[in-house]
Order: sequence, then C-alpha cells, then structure tokens
Amino acid sequence: MSKLMTGPTAGDARLTIRHATADDAAALAAIEAECFPPAEAAGPGAIRARLAAYPDCFWLLCDDSSDDGGAIVSFINGFATDRRDLTDDMYDDPSQHDPHGAWQMIFGVDTVPASQHHGYASLLMRRVIADTRAAGRAGLVLTCKDRLVGFYARFGYVDEGISDSTHGDVVWHQMRLTF
Repeated sequence: MSKLMTGPTAGDARLTIRHATADDAAALAAIEAECFPPAEAAGPGAIRARLAAYPDCFWLLCDDSSDDGGAIVSFINGFATDRRDLTDDMYDDPSQHDPHGAWQMIFGVDTVPASQHHGYASLLMRRVIADTRAAGRAGLVLTCKDRLVGFYARFGYVDEGISDSTHGDVVWHQMRLTF
C-alpha cells in the first residue's frame, strides 16, 4: 500500500492521503452509511464494485496516529468519463469509468461524523483537484445539496443549477470546476 502524501497535520494527528484497496471496502461502506441517508448512500456491494473498477478514483485521508494505525477519516470517490454531466446511472454502473475520460465525477465526499469540521474534506478535495489537473482532465463535476453550494464554490466549482439527477429523491445542484 503506497502512500501518496505524508506530512499534513491537523492538531496532533499525522495524516496520509492514499488510494483505496479492496481491503478498505467494509470501512468505506460503514463511513458512507454514517454520512448519507440510506436512499443516497452507496451500499457495500456498490462500494466493492467501484473499488474493483476504479480504486485510483478513491482518495482516502487516514489518521496514522489513531489507535488502529491508519483509520480512514475522510474519503472522496467517483470515476472519470467523457460525459459532461453527472447522471444517476453512473452511481451503480462502474463499467462506465474511462481512465482517459475528460471529466472526474465526484460521487461522494464523506467524513466520519466525529471528524467533521476539522478541514479534512477540504484538505482531501484540494488533493483530488490537484491530481485531476495533473491527470490532464478538463475538470471535475459533482452534485450537492443547496446547503453545500458555498462550500464547493470556495474551491472554484461553479453552480450550474439544479441537476437532472434525482438520486435518493433529492434535489441536487450540479457543480463544475473547469481547468
């Protein structure tokens, strides 16, 4: 398991960003279930299928000082595609991933509830943006609820209005960061 980055600290925690492996599936599914209502959360089967298809499109922020040595505190996942808009069919069909796709879709930004409001999601999002730019993609696309539009705007995402997505029977804003 190679570490992508070491050194960023928050308080006394030593944090590492890495990509996911199949061994992370259960922990990721548990975090997803804590962060999203059941209708919106990716279940264990969906997480395993995503990991099998695109583990490099999972970015994990781990606390190496935790008692279990490397506990996941936050993660971001999604896949790459040439399609410009995030659509509901993408969530459950990892075969649509195109490693050479122009757009990095973001399906979820998850932070363990006890670790929220410490800047972990922001730290991780900055890394995802940098990696996406380095990969030569056109940019990133995500959907979010109204209350999070301002959060993503701070990274340069532009609100394109209400998305066609009805994932989980929720109203989503589509946000795009173009390089």
